Amino acid sequence: MKFSVTIDTQSGFCFGVIRAIEKAEQALHSGVALYSLGEIVHNNLELNRLKNNGLRVISHTQMEALRDAVVLIRAHGEPPQTYATARQNNLQLMDATCPVVLKLQQKIHQSYLQNTNNQILIFGQKGHAEVNGLVGQTDGTAQVIETVDEITDWTRSITLFAQTTKSETAFEQLCADIRSRLPAHLHLEAHNSICKHVAQRVQHLQQFATQHDVIIFVSGALSSNGNVLYKVCKAVNPRTHRVENAHDIQPEWLAACGSVGVCGATSTPQWLLKEVAEALPTNDD
Repeated sequence: MKFSVTIDTQSGFCFGVIRAIEKAEQALHSGVALYSLGEIVHNNLELNRLKNNGLRVISHTQMEALRDAVVLIRAHGEPPQTYATARQNNLQLMDATCPVVLKLQQKIHQSYLQNTNNQILIFGQKGHAEVNGLVGQTDGTAQVIETVDEITDWTRSITLFAQTTKSETAFEQLCADIRSRLPAHLHLEAHNSICKHVAQRVQHLQQFATQHDVIIFVSGALSSNGNVLYKVCKAVNPRTHRVENAHDIQPEWLAACGSVGVCGATSTPQWLLKEVAEALPTNDD
C-alpha cells in the first residue's frame, strides 16, 4: 500500500476540555485526592491516563455519600442540585464548567424566570451531562427534543436553546419545522447556543474529508460531539471509518487509496490522533 497520511491539526480537545484536564492535572500533581463527577472526557484512553495519575471518577449517587473531599465539575457543567449537595456534604468544588456552557446555563435560567408563559425546549441528547445541567436551570421543566415530532405542547409560545455540541444545520432545520407547525398566534424565540468553535469545525472537516480518499475518524463511542462530526465526514466522504484507537483499524479500508486523513472529535486528544496515524500500514507492511 502506498498512500500519504495527514493528521488534522484542528481536531482534538476544545478549549473547555483542555481547561478541565489542566485543572485536574494541576490538582493531582500537587497531591490533591481528586474526584471527578462523571467522566472528565468521553475518551477511554485519555480517561485511563488521568486515572493512572490518581483521578477518581464518581457518580452522583457516590457524591451524595462523599464528605470533606475535593470534587471536579467537568466542562459539561452541572445542575443547581449538585452545588446544593456539595454544600451539604462540605465538598470543595473545582468548577471546570466550560465558559460557553456556563453562559448558556445563565441564559436559560434567566429566560425561565422572565418568560413564564413560554415553554422552554432544549435541542439536545436526552440524559447527556450538559443537557442535564441545562434542564436543571429550569427546575426540571424544560423539554429535551431532537425532532419536532417530540414536542407535546402546541398551546404556548416556544423558547428554544441548543446543546452546545449539536449540529447547526440540524438546529436550523428544527427551527423551520417548528415554525411550520406553530399556530399563527404563537411565536418561536430561537437561540442558536451551539459553540462557535464546534460549528467552525463542521465546515473545516467537510473540506478536510473531501481532500482525502479515506478518513479515519477517532472518537470515543459516548462522545456526542464525536457522533455529530463523524456524520459530517461520512456525508461528504463515504469512505469514512470511526475508530476508538489504533486497534480498530481494518486494513481493507485502505485498499486502492492514495491519501488518508486522520481527524477526530473535541474529546479526542492529539496524542491519540498521532498514535492512530502511526499505526496505519506503511509501504513496507
